[in-house]
Amino acid sequence: MAGIVTSVKELVVTVQFDEDAPTAQELIVVNNEYQSELLVDHLTPGGLVVCLNLRGQTHIVKGMTVERTHKGVEIPVGEATIGRILSAVGDVLDGEMAISSKEPRKAVHSLPKRSARLSTTEPEILETGIKVMDFFTPFVKGCKVGIIGGAGVGKTILIMEMIHNVAKSSSGLSFFAGIGERIREGHELYTTLQENDLLKNTCLFFAEMNENPVLRSLVGVSATAGAEYFRDEKQKDILFFADSMYRYVQAKNELSTILDQVPNEGGYEATIFSDVKTLQDRLSSNENGSITSVQTIYVPADDLSDPAVQFIQHEMDSVIVLSRKIADQGIRPAVDINATTSSLLTPEIVGERHYVLSVRVQALLEKYESLKNIIAIIGENELSPADRADYAKAQRLIANFTQNMFVMTKHNGIQGEYFTREQTLKSIEEIVI
Repeated sequence: MAGIVTSVKELVVTVQFDEDAPTAQELIVVNNEYQSELLVDHLTPGGLVVCLNLRGQTHIVKGMTVERTHKGVEIPVGEATIGRILSAVGDVLDGEMAISSKEPRKAVHSLPKRSARLSTTEPEILETGIKVMDFFTPFVKGCKVGIIGGAGVGKTILIMEMIHNVAKSSSGLSFFAGIGERIREGHELYTTLQENDLLKNTCLFFAEMNENPVLRSLVGVSATAGAEYFRDEKQKDILFFADSMYRYVQAKNELSTILDQVPNEGGYEATIFSDVKTLQDRLSSNENGSITSVQTIYVPADDLSDPAVQFIQHEMDSVIVLSRKIADQGIRPAVDINATTSSLLTPEIVGERHYVLSVRVQALLEKYESLKNIIAIIGENELSPADRADYAKAQRLIANFTQNMFVMTKHNGIQGEYFTREQTLKSIEEIVI
């Protein structure tokens, strides 16, 4: 039994089904020359089906008939997707040949297989080669790392450097989800991966800021579904990079607005917590393999207290905070060390030597912040010899954590640097001990 389009308002299309109504997240197709696809959002008590115009096509008018497909959005998965750029609905974006319809496909909204969470007797630390990250936010297999900061403080540069360093030395597979970011950044990432021969181990999904909010809210889910396939069916360890998780919330918020839903107290969609939680829970590990994720979180107006930023942050094992104030001083990466936190910086995971050093360094840097205020009033010469010594050590530590990035070499002509964890620990010991 076909449905009838009863109204079209921006991206929202309502359809009347007298019987055999579709279910939420099902794709239905409008009977026009473009076979326009609608994604069912919800059903109203009156029997109307509220849908979202998936591709934003303008060829849908009231009175057109609609057919069910009895399936949701499906994307191609498997070997054919490695090295390719796909959209949120599985279309190829790299100008190369389309992926064959004979390749396996996976519904993006399907629930992951229920299985026991991966448990290992000893956590596996992955080296990033970035001093400040390896020291303060150890990158542990199966963990979630958030990189928080406002516009222009280096979030994308840091995530590209991690892809360059970690993906290059990893035997696993990398996924990248570009959620509502600049087209230029997506092109630079693709070029960087190509130049460093990393496309052969990478799958990319993009819905940049020029796309409609339906696709922008869907691309992270689609990339996650692809990662789940390789984890569960191919027993692969996955490195999952997302830029930016805040744009995912922003896209969901735009959809909530056009659907006339009442926002929560913070001004975001009422379902913000369940939306973020559902996606984060899928980025997990089990007995088949692991998904280790690095997610950038854009901070609107540099306001770290924003409710969306706070909630996403709570889902992370480690949080790296990038500061505009530090970036303005020419320090790269512009990490606010005192605001950066990690639940993985424990003796059981990083060892006694690393942990004790981290405690001493954090104490020195906190003292440095308080001494800066005193020096601004009375001058450094008025400090006690012990305080002057600690202040000097802190300055050397900050300089030590400054590092040149490989992905910036073509822009500034300065060769990038890679430091092993052992080199990082030794360089810090030389300063504080």
